[in-house]
Amino acid sequence: MKVQKAARLAGLSSAVLISAIALTGCGSDSNTGAASTGNSTATSATSAAKVDCGTGGTLNAEGSSAQKNAIEQAISSFGSVCPDITVNYNPTGSGSGIKNFNAGLVQFAGSDSALSAEKGEVDAAKARCTGNDAWNLPMVTGPIAVAYNVSGVSTLVLDGPTVAKIFKGDIKTWDDAAIKTLNPSVTLPSEPIHVFFRSDESGTTDNFTKYLGAASKGVWTEAHAKSWPATGAGEGREKSSGVSEGVKTTEGGITYTEWSYAKDNKLGVAQIDNGSGAVELTPETVGTAVASAKRDGTGNDLRLSLDYGTSVKGAYPILLVTYEIVCSTGLNANDTAMEKAFLTHFASNEVQTGLVDLGYAPLPDSISAELKTAIAAIS
Repeated sequence: MKVQKAARLAGLSSAVLISAIALTGCGSDSNTGAASTGNSTATSATSAAKVDCGTGGTLNAEGSSAQKNAIEQAISSFGSVCPDITVNYNPTGSGSGIKNFNAGLVQFAGSDSALSAEKGEVDAAKARCTGNDAWNLPMVTGPIAVAYNVSGVSTLVLDGPTVAKIFKGDIKTWDDAAIKTLNPSVTLPSEPIHVFFRSDESGTTDNFTKYLGAASKGVWTEAHAKSWPATGAGEGREKSSGVSEGVKTTEGGITYTEWSYAKDNKLGVAQIDNGSGAVELTPETVGTAVASAKRDGTGNDLRLSLDYGTSVKGAYPILLVTYEIVCSTGLNANDTAMEKAFLTHFASNEVQTGLVDLGYAPLPDSISAELKTAIAAIS
């Protein structure tokens, strides 16, 4: 499926940038560069970096629906950098993306969870890369919203144990005592809670269940996974668009979905009490949480370890990082050139900063710098 190029190009939003997450420019920082066929090169108007567009052709990728809006915007602006490259992105979900990457059907995959050694994904990816390592490259920070649709309720505070009880089905109505305690000044209806979960394998589910395990104080006992557990409550819908639409059309609905989808569907977004007070979902509060992430990979494998149970004041704890899963080496020369050109553009200061207006948060400066190095090292 070819992604339709986004019509909206978000303006730079410096107001939301804080010093802890200032972006470092990666590769080409302008969309005004020129490209031509035959080993073409695009040069940024604001940077000396050059992007090798190769001989042109088609670059296919698949996976995370969490990054759909972000990658669409990057594809749209990439057309003026390397006009002879067509980028197709199919947002089928992280699990499907990894499977089709490992099967050699796409050049790279988007996944909201890093490759899992326990599930055999690391070995399968290495085989797909002709015996070379695959790398997890963090590209998009996507806050996960606990999104709801309750008439008359514009502000809602939840905490880890309460969220876990809702998604287990232990709390069944909106006026449950646990919710009322967290929202003493809000008039909550006695109507039923309708939970929606991802029915497809999803990195969003994996990250959300990591949060439930870390922050619920023992309420959530299931291991984190890309698939929703059988003990969980609710109705399954495919992809982020499916669960968001379910809540939008269902009074009393609630789900976990990327902030960008909650915004697009005009859903309520719960504030999360992480133990140090209620935290509203904003780029700043997500940045506070991401800034504490630790490197969990080695070399140019930039896998990150996020602290879902953080109690840092002002840190929004429910988030994911979408990785682009790439072969460190192993693709043919032109595919490699096209992939590096696009990823360099995607990681650029201009593109990354513009994603804020779509509901994403910038990567910390140190991660951006390592990302630039890793992309340049693909061969």
